[in-house]
Amino acid sequence: MMGRDIGIDLGTATVLVYVKGRGIVLKEPSVVAIDKNTDKILKVGREAQQMLGRTPGNITAIRPLRDGVISQYEITLRMIQYFIKRACGNSVFFKPRVIICVPSGITEVEERAVVDAATQAGAKKTYLIEEPVAAAIGAGIDISLPNGHMVVDIGGGTTDIAVTSLGGVVVSESIKVAGDKFDEAIIRYVRRKHNVLIGERTAEEIKIRVGSAWPHDEPKFIDVKGRCLIQGLPRVVRISSNEIPDALEEPITAIVEAVCSVIERTPPELIGDILYNGIVMTGGGSLLSGLDKLLATVTGIKTMVADKAVSCVAVGTGLSLDHISVIPEGAINLSRQRLSRY
Repeated sequence: MMGRDIGIDLGTATVLVYVKGRGIVLKEPSVVAIDKNTDKILKVGREAQQMLGRTPGNITAIRPLRDGVISQYEITLRMIQYFIKRACGNSVFFKPRVIICVPSGITEVEERAVVDAATQAGAKKTYLIEEPVAAAIGAGIDISLPNGHMVVDIGGGTTDIAVTSLGGVVVSESIKVAGDKFDEAIIRYVRRKHNVLIGERTAEEIKIRVGSAWPHDEPKFIDVKGRCLIQGLPRVVRISSNEIPDALEEPITAIVEAVCSVIERTPPELIGDILYNGIVMTGGGSLLSGLDKLLATVTGIKTMVADKAVSCVAVGTGLSLDHISVIPEGAINLSRQRLSRY
């Protein structure tokens, strides 16, 4: 058995693992369940996610990544170790080379934490690639051409916006507003409007089933259960899809302003390319109904959601494995290497 090259989209909400020659082999929530008494990991991924908000006193379900970066190092290390073992088996002789996708605004300290965690988890060598670059590659954009493309990647913890040309990032911005902030905004709205407290999983369900950035002609409805803040008793409330644009106004405005900021800093020649090529949206957050329509209306640039938007970053990270030999180990900015081989 030979050592495999692995691409990991280490997302705040979801971890996707791409094995060279096999494609995406794992897609699991970034959640770890731990027994606090023994410090033993009980469940990782989907099974741990089901425990969120439902655990007894001795068990805690944790999301060790926040806002796109490691917030709990030891737990992240063990989570990466678990996913590498699942992807490659338990071979101790052949360690994989691993390329990990990180937000474009990551600091040197955060970058080092990711590299160290992957190395300690069993990687032979660790490389880093920026999310918008990986998203562009995964969306089928040829970033090597002298042609401007704009990518907006909305994940769980961060939104990464970048303009690429000639294999590099010309202008970029990363903000810590994305899917998680959507959920928090929905929780606050339901609490303020209906006097009912709901959990993160319920808020996510509302976002997925009736979430919208643009009012619908025919509204959708969902009944959700929560705790009445007045009586302290369980209560069911009906939420309309036309309420969600108001609930999400703050995080969506932040994303739109960040996109406009990147456009303002983009060279005029590339603006012409972007007007022709349009804005490509990737990531789970881009699936919010009407968000592409809102961006197109505000910017005046046609906006489209990439096919298989959730897996674009993982696929792009995986495709970059073909060029792993020319990426400096631990390098944050693959794009700065001007890899014209894509």
